[in-house]
Amino acid sequence: MTLGTNEVWQCSGRVKVLPCSRVAHLERHHKPYSLDLSIPLKQNALRVAEIWMDEYKDMVYMAWNIPLQLRPGLEQKQRWMKEEEVVVTNSRIDFGDVSSRMELQKKLKCKTFDWYLKNVYPVLKPIHSTAGYGRMKNPLDESVCLDQGAIPGKPIMYYCHQYSSQNVYYHLTGEVYVGTLIAETDIDDCCLTHPGKGEKPTLEPCSKAVKNRLHNWDFKPGRAVLNRTTKRCVETKRDTSGGYTFVLQTCTTQVWTLQYTAGNWGCFVLRLAVTPKSQLLPPTPIKLSTSSPGALLVRLPHQAFSSF
Repeated sequence: MTLGTNEVWQCSGRVKVLPCSRVAHLERHHKPYSLDLSIPLKQNALRVAEIWMDEYKDMVYMAWNIPLQLRPGLEQKQRWMKEEEVVVTNSRIDFGDVSSRMELQKKLKCKTFDWYLKNVYPVLKPIHSTAGYGRMKNPLDESVCLDQGAIPGKPIMYYCHQYSSQNVYYHLTGEVYVGTLIAETDIDDCCLTHPGKGEKPTLEPCSKAVKNRLHNWDFKPGRAVLNRTTKRCVETKRDTSGGYTFVLQTCTTQVWTLQYTAGNWGCFVLRLAVTPKSQLLPPTPIKLSTSSPGALLVRLPHQAFSSF
């Protein structure tokens, strides 16, 4: 998606193609911006996402490997969690005040981004099942990350860096994408796959991996990555050079971490059960020990709570 064109489509404008036009770019001798364009590019991308992309904006955060913004309402729900358990964090990318652009969008009665996808850009493949994303590490050595590798189809462990070859996306459906997020219907993402034999996991085009049915993994933060079919785990082991290699083997005690999470993936959540009032038992006051004189502990009936 080219920045600017989607706004024209959504707000009933026109895009004209002039085949005989000439375009030139005159560069200044001194560039008035930083040599590192990563921050301005991220700022621009997030502004477009926040203003125009509605419920699809999370895909921009994930593609750029940026932690999701703290959504309204989540802050209250997460205050009881420990700091390291909070699942949605601030992106720390200042994309400025977008309220005036949001008001302009309403004033012009612009169409939704969902309309844009269905009518203008149907080749884009929205991905709503992402549970976690970012750099994937094994605590045995947190200086190395899972990497797409230089040889197609052969993932490796490599020193962690900021480039997209180390982007990892875990989906609730069990797929693990490694590398740049493609998200287009006519181009495949790369799925982590059990080849069926040997100890070397592979990266296959996801459409091909589906046929073999060896590309689904069970994983939660701080736990093993287990293939659902073969029941073998992806782990690391020392090679002759002293580094780590990425292997498939019988599961040991190795676990993995993923940099960012989406939603409540990996969290233990208490839910209130819907129980008719007539079936609830009254709370029972219980006096504590003499170490806490005068204090009361209210015992709630067990059916008032359920967990998953």
